[in-house]
Amino acid sequence: MTQQYTHSIAKEALSGLPIEEFTGRIIVIDTLRNAEKAISYLSEFQSVGFDTETRPSFKKGQRYKISLMQISTEEACFLFRLNRIDIPEALEEFLANEKVLKIGLSLRDDFGAMRKRTDIQPANFLDLQNYVGQFGIEDASLQKIYAILFNKKISKGQRLSNWEADVLSEAQKKYAALDAWACLKIYNQLKQI
Repeated sequence: MTQQYTHSIAKEALSGLPIEEFTGRIIVIDTLRNAEKAISYLSEFQSVGFDTETRPSFKKGQRYKISLMQISTEEACFLFRLNRIDIPEALEEFLANEKVLKIGLSLRDDFGAMRKRTDIQPANFLDLQNYVGQFGIEDASLQKIYAILFNKKISKGQRLSNWEADVLSEAQKKYAALDAWACLKIYNQLKQI
């Protein structure tokens, strides 16, 4: 029998929750050599959390390509600076790797953004928005799903920051890592049921 969670969470309840923090290692990848080393490490895992960030545009008609791709294990999150290294071959191969399950949220948006950089065919991805319904969870945002499962809040304060900045701030790194890690954590929690 599947454990049922509370179906949804109200905004008021969400605002009162303690804020979650990613306390693992955050590794910024901005060279091809480091990308290859990171992918070699990540390829040893059965499942990883996945997310992307794109520099926000505040002008009508102006669009940026995906700036950052986050891939997380339970202990470490790798931030691939795509605005510096594009999507290297090793990373493309990883995204198409059938052996590693990549867990994200609202993946259609991520895939659309990736296609602006490469014509990759991503493989073995799981979209939490489609997955959580079988556990009775109706809310589809990462913030709400996480709150329902862990009683903690994911802050969205850095979402609209400049993901192409010369140096990512500590707050940006923590925000980016947390989203990818949270996807993996949600999946692992639900998988135990």
